[in-house]
Parts: sequence; structure tokens; C-alpha cells
Amino acid sequence: MKSFRKELWYNTSTRRAFVNITREVEDCIIESGVKEGFVLVNAMHITASVFINDDESGLHQDYEVWLEKLAPEKPHSQYRHNGFEDNADAHLKRQVMGREVVVAITNGKLDFGPWEQIFYGEFDGKRRKRVLVKIIGE
Repeated sequence: MKSFRKELWYNTSTRRAFVNITREVEDCIIESGVKEGFVLVNAMHITASVFINDDESGLHQDYEVWLEKLAPEKPHSQYRHNGFEDNADAHLKRQVMGREVVVAITNGKLDFGPWEQIFYGEFDGKRRKRVLVKIIGE
């Protein structure tokens, strides 16, 4: 059994962003040489997310609106966590969107359903954060 680990780094120019990282994960699979197995992709920061969905701009805008209704950024005073920081909403948004995804690798490729793509979700950006890619298989 092979094991492969790589860190991907992101630094968004905005506080919130959705970045399609599918190609980078596919590159990791090629680099690993694994043909049959699994890939784990997870955000290594508590205010960021990794999730699977469609790469469609309208959907991404819908996420932004929906998440802001669930956990509005302002007023900052509504959150106890914001006594020292101003990112409590980002923690809550991450909880909703999830920490990681696991995808099967079949014949050296991500074994996706139609339209599925892997995204990095940033909820407290403008600083460097990492995503772990861990691949195991044959």
C-alpha cells in the first residue's frame, strides 16, 4: 500500500471565497502514483472548509447569501468569541460547510458523480492557510 501526503496553500484576497481545487487534487493523485484507493482532502484551519459541489457561479452566490443568513458577519458584538477576534461567523460557516471530503480513486482518477468538484471554502481570508491532501492505495 502506498501513502502520499502534500499540503496545498491558499491566500485569498477577500474575506470569503470558494476556490475550485479539483485540478490540484488530481495532480496530487498523479504524483502519488495511486491507481486504486482514497484521497482525503481537509482544511487545516478552523475558519476554512473543503466540500464537494457543482462549479456554478450562481450556486456559489447562493452559498454566500445562505451562509450570511445563517451566521452573519456583523454586528461582531453578537458573538462571544469576538471579544478577541472578529471571525466567529467564519467558525460557524466552516461548521456548516464541513472540514473534509474523501473521494475514491479508480483507475488513477477521482471517482466523481456528474458535476462534482472539490472546493476550498474560505470564511476568514486574507492570510495564508493550508489544505492537507492524503492519499492511500495501490
